[in-house]
This record gives sequence, C-alpha cells and structure tokens, in this order.
Amino acid sequence: MMESGGGELLPGPALPVTSKPGGGRGGWRAALFIVAVGFFERIGFVGVSANLIMYLTGPLGMSTAAAAAGVNAWSGTVNVLPLVGALVADSRLGRYRAVLAACVLYLLSLGMLTASSMMPTASSPPSASPARLTVFYVALYLLALAQGFYGPCGEAFGADQFTPSDSGEPSAPAFRSSYFNWFHFSMSWGYAIATAGLSYVQDNAGWTVGFGACWTALAICLAVFLLGTRTYRAKQRPVDGSTFAVTVQALGARVFRRKDTITPTDERLLLPPQPEQGGLIAKLLPIWLTSFVFTAIYSQVSTLFTKQASTLDRHLGTTTGLVVPPAALQCLINVTFIVMLPLYDRVIVPLARRLTGHAAGITMLQRIGASMATSCVAMVVAALVEVRRLRVARDAGLVDRPDVAVPMSLWWMIPQYVLMGLAEVLGKVGLEEFFYDQVPDTLRSVGLALCLSIFGVGSYASGMLVSVVDWATRSKGESWFSDNLNRAHLDYFYGLLAGLAALEVAAFLHIANQYVYTNKAEL
Repeated sequence: MMESGGGELLPGPALPVTSKPGGGRGGWRAALFIVAVGFFERIGFVGVSANLIMYLTGPLGMSTAAAAAGVNAWSGTVNVLPLVGALVADSRLGRYRAVLAACVLYLLSLGMLTASSMMPTASSPPSASPARLTVFYVALYLLALAQGFYGPCGEAFGADQFTPSDSGEPSAPAFRSSYFNWFHFSMSWGYAIATAGLSYVQDNAGWTVGFGACWTALAICLAVFLLGTRTYRAKQRPVDGSTFAVTVQALGARVFRRKDTITPTDERLLLPPQPEQGGLIAKLLPIWLTSFVFTAIYSQVSTLFTKQASTLDRHLGTTTGLVVPPAALQCLINVTFIVMLPLYDRVIVPLARRLTGHAAGITMLQRIGASMATSCVAMVVAALVEVRRLRVARDAGLVDRPDVAVPMSLWWMIPQYVLMGLAEVLGKVGLEEFFYDQVPDTLRSVGLALCLSIFGVGSYASGMLVSVVDWATRSKGESWFSDNLNRAHLDYFYGLLAGLAALEVAAFLHIANQYVYTNKAEL
C-alpha cells in the first residue's frame, strides 16, 4: 500500500499520487497517455456500437423498427449508467480505479460477445437460439456498464492533470480547454478506424473476427493506461462520501420533509439560482432539458442513417469491386472532427477571441446553440436526400425489390454526415466542457455523467418516438419504418425531427440568454 499526497491509500507501488507544485506529475505528459487511451477505447467500443443495427437485422434476424428501438434502448443505457459510475468513482473508487475497472469490464464483455458470435444461428430465416441471445445481451449490457465507468471518468481524469489547485499553474484552464479538443481529436481517429475498418472486417471477414479485433484494441488500451500510471496526478478522493452523495441525501431529506438533516451547504445544491447562491441543480436543469432533441437526432447516425445507406449503390468505383459497408459512412463524422477541431482550436478561437474578447472565443452556450441549429439543418438535408432516394427507387421499378441496390450513389449521403460531424464538434465538446466547468471540483465526474445522460435520455426518446410513430403509421397502412425501406418514409421522420429541433433551438436561446455562469471561486 502507498499513500497519495492527498491522503488516499492506493494499493501497489505504481498507482498515481496527488501531485504538488513542481512534483513532475500531471500536465500534458500525463494527459497524452489518456488521449491515447481514448483512441484505443473508441476503436473497441465503436467497433461494436457503429454496426450494431446491421448485426441485429442480420444474424439475429430482427425487423428494422425493433432493431432501431433496441439500439436506442441500449445506447440510452450506455449514456445513463455514467451517473452510477460517477457516483461510485467520486465516493469510493476514485477516477483512476474507475477507468481500470472499466477496462477489465470491457475485456470481459467483448470476450463474451466474440464467443456469442460463434454460436449457431438458423439461416432461413435468420434467427438466434435463446442461449445465443442470452449471452449476447449479457455481454452487450456489460459493455454498457464498462462505458458507465469509463464515460465520466476517462476524460475527466485527463482534465484533472491540468487542475490549478494542485499544479499551481495559472494557465491550466486554457490547457484544459485545449485538452478537451485534442482528446476528441484522438477519439475521432479511433472512431473513424472503427467505423470504416472494423465495419468492413465484420461485413467481409465475419463478426467473430470483428469482435475479436475490438477485444484486442481494449487490451492495448489497458496496457497504455497502466504505462502512464507513474505520470498521473490523482485527485484526492473524499473520505466521507462525495458531494454528489450528499446532494442525493439532501434531496431525499427534502422530499420526505426531514429538514433537520439538511445543512446550509447542502441547500446550495438544491435551491433555485439566486445572486448569492449557486443553486447548481436547478441552474443546470434547463440546459439539460433543452438538449434532448439534439441528442435524439444524433442517435439516427448509428441507426436509420446506416439502414438508409444499406439500400444505396455502395460500390467504390466501377473496377475495384470493393463495396463500402453501410456503417463506414459514420467515419465522415470523424473526418469532420479531425479537420475541424484543429481548425477550431488554432484558427477560429484566436480570431473569435480578438473579436469578442472572450478567452475561448465564444461562450460554451453559444457553441452548444450553434450545434443545435446545425443538427436541424442536417435533418432537413437528410429528408431531401431520402426524398430523392425514394423517387429513384420508384423510377427504377424497385419499390417492391428491397434486396436490389437503388441506383443512387452512396455519396449523396455525405452532406448529412458532415453536418452531423460539425454539430458534434460544436455540441458534444461544448456540452462536456460546460457540465465539467459548471460544477464543483469534487463533482466533475458527475458533471460529465450528467452530460452523457443527455445523450442517454435522447437515445431513449428516439427509441420511444420510433416505436410510437411505427405503431401509429402501421395502424393506418405502411409504417414509416417498413422493413422495405423503399416503401418506408424516413423522409417524414427526418422532417419531424427537424421541426422539433427548430423548437428546441428557440427554447435553448431563451434559456441561454438568461444563464449566468458559475464563478468557480464561490463553490
């Protein structure tokens, strides 16, 4: 056992300690290990999630609507479980151990998933045995649990390497803001490799090889994380429970009218915002609530966008014979990330800083609002592309031949993917930085968990919306999500999402204009 500089007992001689100024821990030297961990983690996780709908509708034999709802339900769980992971990390484990636990769970779940893909499946029609389905779903939700620990702690642990209170470095906030951009830059490369490379492997070499490659990526991820152990600055873990746990206790006491158990400090986390008080939960809730449509739209990238792409002409040139996997177009989001993040960090921010005088160029809420507007435009473009696809299918006489590719190039879908990539550059990074920055230092894992839960609730909302629309339209004729997409109406659904996004932008702008940023010195 060894003791960190913050008093936390950490087993083994190699675990990180709390750094003191000049102690040589933390900073970019440590953060680069976390950036590399994020790269390999995305390859392993996205290698499963990006092509999941094709696995469900292929070897497991599900309908399009059921598979889309299933993927949305699992994605929602993936993004809600970080609230649990953050609570455990902030109150018990600490972020280092939480990331370590996540890597072990990743290896276990991906090993089970690989094993399940080797179990027998009926070929006509495609269907899986109960045993295979059981192993598959246990593995899939263990994967979600792993993400529950990694999601709020991996990125936050890297940002902790630039904490001014520990390092004494006055420019640490600027470094931390840049870290968020470069962390996502690295993740985007991992995402691109997974969506383009692993989806091709899964479609051509088989699902077992593809899932095995995901397991290998996570094994490398764990090795890289452990290699950086001696460089990390570990945040001091609260001994008597986290602020988040205290907040939950205070909320419960208020619900049950146990006023004697609530301290004035606890009240600050629950009261509505006032000039003299933080009122953190009440203050952040409107931003949280007005981000659901944006995240519901983002859910379409790995579900309906992929099914839409599967109907098009996916040949790469006329002579190569290569066929682009439907999920591979998701890498365009990451190409956009890879191109735009350095441009945003090194060109747009300095230019905007000169114009606005703001340290980050534009405020976090301005960045988030711009992403919502961009996602609205993306849905309009997606609807127009789908209108053209349906017209081409009718003109070619393929309405009742869903097994034949529509004579329309896959590249027509590039604009909607690029727009969603731009929305992610602005919105996902903006939301993460906002929820990390606007909570007390002891709640930063929880702050990122709150951010991820927006994407979880958005996925649940998308799944519910798909199920309701499917039921309503099927009862009146052909479903908007018919298994024969040439008779479906994804264009109507995209138009519905665009309308909801426009309403969300209006509501968000009203709330953002009234928001007063938290002064961290007062927390």
